[in-house]
Amino acid sequence: MSTGTSAEEYLEALYTLTQGGKTARTSEISKRLNIAPASVTEMLPKLAASGYLNYAPYQGVTLTPSGFELAAKMARKHRLLERFLHDILHIGNDKVHKEACAMEHALSDETERALCQTLKAPDLCPDDKNVIPACNLGFSTCQECQEWGGRNLEEAGKRKTSVVPIASLKENQEGTISFIRGDNSVLRRLLDLGLTPGTKIKVNRIAPFKGPVEIAVRGSKLALGDEIVCNVFVDRQASEFGGGENG
Repeated sequence: MSTGTSAEEYLEALYTLTQGGKTARTSEISKRLNIAPASVTEMLPKLAASGYLNYAPYQGVTLTPSGFELAAKMARKHRLLERFLHDILHIGNDKVHKEACAMEHALSDETERALCQTLKAPDLCPDDKNVIPACNLGFSTCQECQEWGGRNLEEAGKRKTSVVPIASLKENQEGTISFIRGDNSVLRRLLDLGLTPGTKIKVNRIAPFKGPVEIAVRGSKLALGDEIVCNVFVDRQASEFGGGENG
């Protein structure tokens, strides 16, 4: 099945609804997309047959690895466009979502990368609620991407596994750091904390009301704020959970 606009909109919605391993219900998908439940019921088996969803009637929906990968990519393009419209073109928050929806499906991978670099690798949407997913390029840091310059992206390759931010983990979940977002000063600070690509971490405690996230890393405990947990990404397969970011 072709992953046209309609399919991509479903997957993008499920990226949010299935955060933290949640199962999405037909009624939730219907409400988020503002379409009739009958239309959702008709589309879900098609997406499942294409390998994007795990779906059984009355049992809810989760994303498969291939579905998650495409859903994360669409969510990334959408949220980068929201930042561009808000930060550069000064479009109001009440309009950026609709405008981004109309533009995201035509955005090429090269333009997506250029947009990210122009915006200096933003981490959150303009409303400061939705974490922007990491790119799927074969870099472990934004610094590596900058140093790559204008060379052929195909030579850089793709990341072998999907990643999610530490902010998406639940208590007692583990993950291996795969990508760090931010400029060189951010990278140096995280390296000093022992947060390097390839390092295993475990979430010990998540404080309420968006408080710090306590993790175990290299035999020590660290309390991390939003500016870190939204920008350090772990291997999704290693953490054994599904879904996207908040919002």
